[in-house]
Amino acid sequence: MSDQQLPPIDPQAAARWHAAPAQESPWLHEEVARRMHERLSWIVQPPAAWCDWDPLRGGMEGHALVAQQFAQAHSQVAETSSARSQAQVQARLARPWWSPARWTGAAPRFGLPPQGSVQMLWANMALHMMADPQALIRQWHRALAVDGYLMFSCLGPDTLRELRALYARQGWLSPAHEFTDMHDWGDMLIHAGFADPVMDMERITLTFATPERLIEELRGLGRNLHPQRFPALRGRRWRAQLHECLATDLADARHDGQLALTFEIIYGHAIKPAPRVRVEGESAVSLQDMRAMLRNKVPR
Repeated sequence: MSDQQLPPIDPQAAARWHAAPAQESPWLHEEVARRMHERLSWIVQPPAAWCDWDPLRGGMEGHALVAQQFAQAHSQVAETSSARSQAQVQARLARPWWSPARWTGAAPRFGLPPQGSVQMLWANMALHMMADPQALIRQWHRALAVDGYLMFSCLGPDTLRELRALYARQGWLSPAHEFTDMHDWGDMLIHAGFADPVMDMERITLTFATPERLIEELRGLGRNLHPQRFPALRGRRWRAQLHECLATDLADARHDGQLALTFEIIYGHAIKPAPRVRVEGESAVSLQDMRAMLRNKVPR
């Protein structure tokens, strides 16, 4: 898949959102992390080292679940958003000096993982907010050791379908950027060098008592990164109209009249295989890749 086929995202807006100090992990992200954690039962070989990518927005409770399951593994925490968020994560996860974990190697390490250093990379609810998700996938691929595996989740194209329909009826610009289909994520994984991608999805319906509560939740989940979003602030009259439309159009009798929104959740899993070298007149192979290829040729 080429970059031109990806849904358009405003790169400057995406960078501002990523750099903005994060608060507590959104409830939806924690719930998705819990469901993704259940998929770890598929894993036969536990990792010796694993990395949690941007856990503050991805889910601190989710991080704790994985850390508990792989208690004997080294953990690497890569919080890439802001210095404030990095400090917040370190303060929450750092072990006190008297903790036995500091001396047994179980205490987390902070910063980007060195190339080929982890056997699992965990990335919850990050890809759909990136202007260049393919570059991020390649970065994950570099961090993984051969035979290591990636587990990630993100929003899919059915997300906010009720809100999109409401905006279309009112003739307003889109309330959110488009989200990538799971089959396209699978193609990108293969293009980045991953093998055996497994993709699945589910839909989660969230309900809200008031328009104000709905908007508050959406603000915690992300921002509208569509290049053709509203170019300026809107006034009180438009906000009142929005609240009125939300209260009438999104009221769902199946949920006792509460306002309902759909979120499509995509889960992905893929393995980093041993590198393959295409033989040409002259081929360059890194020392690390050469070692990996030699290890895989040794009889066991």
